[in-house]
Amino acid sequence: MTVLPATRTPITLTTEDGLRLIGELALPEHRPPAATLVCLHPLPTHGGMMDSHVYRKAAYRLPALADVAVLRFNTRGTVSEQGKSEGEFGAGETERYDVAAAVKYAVDAGLPEIWLLGWSFGTELTLRWGLLPGVRGGILLSPPLRRAGERDLDDWAASGRPLTVLVPELDDYLRPEEARERFARVPKADVIGVPGAKHLWVGENYVRIVLNEIVRTVNPAALRDGQALPTSWDA
Repeated sequence: MTVLPATRTPITLTTEDGLRLIGELALPEHRPPAATLVCLHPLPTHGGMMDSHVYRKAAYRLPALADVAVLRFNTRGTVSEQGKSEGEFGAGETERYDVAAAVKYAVDAGLPEIWLLGWSFGTELTLRWGLLPGVRGGILLSPPLRRAGERDLDDWAASGRPLTVLVPELDDYLRPEEARERFARVPKADVIGVPGAKHLWVGENYVRIVLNEIVRTVNPAALRDGQALPTSWDA
């Protein structure tokens, strides 16, 4: 399965502090989306970008397989095959404006059921800056819980918004047992340990696990027999 049908449009996000960020919106081709993912990528100083493999595959597959809109973009100063966003890396601080710009774009476009999908550094942005109007909840892949801390978790707890937290068994920073302890302060956090997985989710089997759990959170009706996405495509 490679690139499935979707309506894919290059987009530009404009931040409150005046930067232009490049991105893409992928929509189901023939029907309105049931839910929306706003993707916040891994650390750009270590190669993270909107084209990081899990996000690229989400944009390739989920509009067709799950009726999910996928908005992905490069945070300030980040470069990928899609291009380079203006500005400089802000160590997770000034990126608050990038998160707000992406959510505003989704809200203004009338996209439904907006979920933030953060991966590694992107989970820190989700936890610190993601409690915005229009955001339904968050999905966290490999959260290191370094920049984000107890205060951020307490804010999510107070908001009543749900978190789905996917934690690799062999993660470099935070493993399932500790993750369950730390996220216990968020009543609506569902921590899912993934046996054998590592921080970067390398391997098609792990990508499928991630995409299945994403869809289970945002549009479970799209799962075949309530379990998994199709592994083949019939146009």
